[in-house]
Amino acid sequence: MGLDCPGTAGSCLHVTHYIAYFRVSTRHQGHDGNGMNAQRDAVARFVLSQKGQVLHDFSEVESGGLNDRPQLNAALDECKRSKATLVVAKLDRLSRNAEFLLRLQNSGVNFVCCDCPNVDRFTVGILALVAQRERELISERTKAALTAAKARGVRLGGCRDGHQRSTLMVRANRQAAQRFNQSVIGVIREIQATGATTLQSIAHCLTRRGISTRTGRTTWHPTQVRNILRST
Repeated sequence: MGLDCPGTAGSCLHVTHYIAYFRVSTRHQGHDGNGMNAQRDAVARFVLSQKGQVLHDFSEVESGGLNDRPQLNAALDECKRSKATLVVAKLDRLSRNAEFLLRLQNSGVNFVCCDCPNVDRFTVGILALVAQRERELISERTKAALTAAKARGVRLGGCRDGHQRSTLMVRANRQAAQRFNQSVIGVIREIQATGATTLQSIAHCLTRRGISTRTGRTTWHPTQVRNILRST
């Protein structure tokens, strides 16, 4: 059942209509930020801020790696039928799979994520591919580092191996961060040249330009800008 919008029935005639989708991976996942109640609260706050109306909501317990989910499919069908916008609390509630998100992009269904409202079906494909490629690169660098360590005669195994793997992963992540910072610093310098000198104003410009953060988000914060400036 959908959530009624406040006010009289007439006040709902020209509001944006939403279909809400909620997902958790396990039935015990209810006490963190991805719990059902937390997702419902986030969606309710967002829809209220947009003066919109939730027509229907769908929820299920499924892994984010599964693309064939009955309730999500039902939500998408309802969006097409009622010409409504799909709303989720977080992007990963839809899928962590770039291929699925690209299919969603081509489905014609508009959607919005409460934590990244600037992301829509026209930009999500880019973000998904960047995030997936970054995960693949980290995995590849970690495997290469382990292979190189083994070639140097480093013993891999047991608790000591766990420590070495952790060290190598930290090193690979640090190198990935450095490469990302180098790729973005040119844009930041260009923004500074236009007169944006504060961390807040630079972050705002990066967000408006649609530049993705290293984690694939499109909303920048001053601390992220500061960290990049300090590292380059």
